[in-house]
Amino acid sequence: MVKPRRIADFKPTLSKLATTSHYQVIFGGLSGPLRRHLNRRDVGYRFVGETAGLLCNAAVLPGSSLAGFTVDGNYMGIQEKMAHSRLYTEINLEFMVDRDYKTIKFLEHWIEFIASGSGEDQSQDGYYVRMVYPDEYKTNQTKIVKFDKDYNQELEYTFYGLFPKALSDISVSYEQSDILKASCTFSFDRYICGKNSSFSIYRGNSNNKSLLGRLLPNINAGGGLLGSFL
Repeated sequence: MVKPRRIADFKPTLSKLATTSHYQVIFGGLSGPLRRHLNRRDVGYRFVGETAGLLCNAAVLPGSSLAGFTVDGNYMGIQEKMAHSRLYTEINLEFMVDRDYKTIKFLEHWIEFIASGSGEDQSQDGYYVRMVYPDEYKTNQTKIVKFDKDYNQELEYTFYGLFPKALSDISVSYEQSDILKASCTFSFDRYICGKNSSFSIYRGNSNNKSLLGRLLPNINAGGGLLGSFL
């Protein structure tokens, strides 16, 4: 017989629950042609590799499912369900827009690059669309890192074959002034969920030491990521 557990038995577990805040998006692995295209559009690689992810004010940890099939009568007439492939859902990221509008430029010109295979000037008559090769517009090193408020535990999602699929329209209004935000849906081939190395700054092996060294004091003081830019 299972004995009822006391409330005191649950307290240690309930005091260690994860929260929705404290995460970081890191864009990386852009191809040379894509980086050059963005740079010509006034979106430097430093903005892509550092600032763009920090301006992401809402993200999702990705999900997946298994597609299956049913086998009839293989064992005493019982149906058996089996998996045959793994399916991945798209993710949506929301960004705060900086005063130079580089957030929008980054997303717009990445999508623009995907359809720029013709090499034609889009402003000219007779322009036609041809997609560039996927290995030129997909990235394999974009990450979402979820960590706790003490930065002791991390969970890293690394995306392979990621690219922007849909940039939502952005509302502007004279009725009230608020932070301008851009929302973009990203598609990808797969992700790997595993141990993070990017944010292991306290263990001495972070690849973002200079950036985190500037931001973490502000975050720990309660200013949040936005406070680092104001």
